[in-house]
This record gives sequence, C-alpha cells and structure tokens, in this order.
Amino acid sequence: MRAVLLGGGLALLISLIGTRFAITVFTGWGYGQEIRDDGPTTHHTKRGTPTMGGVVIIAATVIGYFAAKLITQSMPSASALLLLFLFVGMGLVGFVDDFIKIVKQRSLGLRSKAKMIGQTVVGVVFGILALSPALADDRGRAPASHHISFIRDFEGFALPTVVVILLIWLVITGTSNAVNLTDGLDGLATGACVMVFGAYTLVNIWQNNQSCRISPSPTCYEVRDPLDLAVIAAAITGACFGFLWWNASPAAIFMGDTGSLSLGAALAGFAILTRTEMLLIILGGLFVAVTLSVMIQVTTFKITRRLTGTGKRVFRMTPLHHHFEMLGWEQITVVIRFWIITGLCVATGLGVFYAEWVAGS
Repeated sequence: MRAVLLGGGLALLISLIGTRFAITVFTGWGYGQEIRDDGPTTHHTKRGTPTMGGVVIIAATVIGYFAAKLITQSMPSASALLLLFLFVGMGLVGFVDDFIKIVKQRSLGLRSKAKMIGQTVVGVVFGILALSPALADDRGRAPASHHISFIRDFEGFALPTVVVILLIWLVITGTSNAVNLTDGLDGLATGACVMVFGAYTLVNIWQNNQSCRISPSPTCYEVRDPLDLAVIAAAITGACFGFLWWNASPAAIFMGDTGSLSLGAALAGFAILTRTEMLLIILGGLFVAVTLSVMIQVTTFKITRRLTGTGKRVFRMTPLHHHFEMLGWEQITVVIRFWIITGLCVATGLGVFYAEWVAGS
C-alpha cells in the first residue's frame, strides 16, 4: 500500500511541476495546437496553445511508478511492465501524430491507416505477451485470460488464442480512440480519466485483498499482480490530476494524441489485466457515449445520403460535446456536466463490482 501512495503522490508532484515547465518549453519551440476549421468558432482562439502535454503525463507516471518501487525495494511485476509497455507504446503513436500536426501546421496528423497500423502493432504485441505462459506466475496465471470477463472471468469456455488477441486488439484500439474523441474540450478527458483510473486503483486494491492467493474463497479474484497494477493506476491518476491544474479551462496546454491515445490504451490494459473488460463499459460510460455519437452520426449521414441524396445528421456536430456547444452551452458547462456523468458511471461501476462480491460471499 505504501507503494500505491508513493506512486500517486510522486506522479502528481512531477506532473504539476513538469507541465508548467513543458508549457514554457513547448511555447518557445512553437509547438502549438492546430484547430479544425469546421469546429465551433469559439475554439479558434485556442490556436497556438502548446500541445503534446501527454508527454508529461507519461513521464510522471513512469517515474512515479519506478521511484515507488525503488523506495519500497520491490521488483516490478510482469503485469505492470506489460501495462507500461502498452501505455508508452500507444503514447509514441500519438506523439508521431502530434508531431506531424505541428511540423505541417495542420489539424490532421497521421493518416487513419497509418495510425491504425501503429495501434495494431502495439496492441497485438501486448496481447501476445499478456497471454504468454512464459509470464505466468507460480499458480499458472498469465497476465491476461482466454476467457471473456465482466467482473471476473466467465468460466466454462476458453477462447482460442487468435480470437483472444483479436478481442484484445479491439478493446485497446476502441478505448484509445474513444478517449481521443473525448479530448475536445479543456479538461474534459483529463478529468474523466482521473475518476476512471481512480476507480481502477480501488478495484486493484480490493482484488489484492481478496486474492485467491491471500484468502481463497468462492469470491476470490484470480488476477496476477493486482497490487502492482494499483501502483500504476494511482500514478496515472496523480499524473492526470497534476496535468488538470494546467489543462482546466482556459487550458494552458493540451495533452494531444500523445496523452489521449496512451490513457485510452491504459484503460483497456487495466480492463484486460484485471478481468473486467465489460465493466469498463460502465466505468467509462462517457467515452462510450461520445464514441457512439460519432458512429451514429456517420452511419445516419451515409445511409440517408444514399437513400435520399441528402445526408441527414442526428447531432448538430460530433463528437457529442460539440453538439451541446452548438446548442449554446458554455464550454465549462459541458465539461462539468460530463464530469458529473462520469462520476455517476464510476459510482455505478464500483457499486456493481462490490455488489457482485457481496452477493457471492
């Protein structure tokens, strides 16, 4: 538990100070954000705001985690190293995307196919390693499972390895893109991530206390390295908290795809490694709603254009937060109300998680 507190506290401090330093450096280098021309006109004033702040979130998390392990004199676990690989690897994909935007002075960075290739490489490598028997503990538990899970694995039918890797890829790319879509207003994605990663900190601590290794029972959890995963969850929570100080409206810096892709991938990684893939749908309900709004908009427009020759839109603009901006809501109003929705989703998810344990005990 000491490592959890150290990881979160150190990451928060590093992020709080490091983000201020990054603002100065990135501004001096001219690493400013380009704004889409078809977006809300109020966003045009943000052009030139330094971006790629996700670098600070990643650095603060990694330094906070390893510093906590060093201070407590404990070795990193296989699950934690895998999650950090996914976190940093997806961050590199986002970094390349952000860097192209800056160099070419446009709102579009990597082409969609190139970005998907990068996400696929990182996701598939993570999936292969997470299922590898070579990384199993002395109880034979690999970091990831061959079963579909909600709060724990659905036993009875193990999926083929190829199918599991495909599902892992789908969860990782879907969640990373969902957080990326949500990162459109000052502090929106950062604040939402604080709550969801905070929830996973609690989930991992609870899974450790009720681990089958510590207290075998019908409701114990067969998760490899839950306490070490809690250290990373706390570190990311702290890093996002520190970044939010500077990212809240009016934002002095944006996380960019560097931050949003890495945070989304980390959420997927936690869901996979803690055997809570379907629970993530509840905890990350805001990200699901934002993604669905884009899917509904695109699908409806294409179908109606094919049938009538004129594309119809369900929303004034997507992602969903821009729809409410176009309705006349102030940006800060949208952000706070979406934070409230995230809080409700997190509370519901944690309630379901705990209720399942109580019902089975």
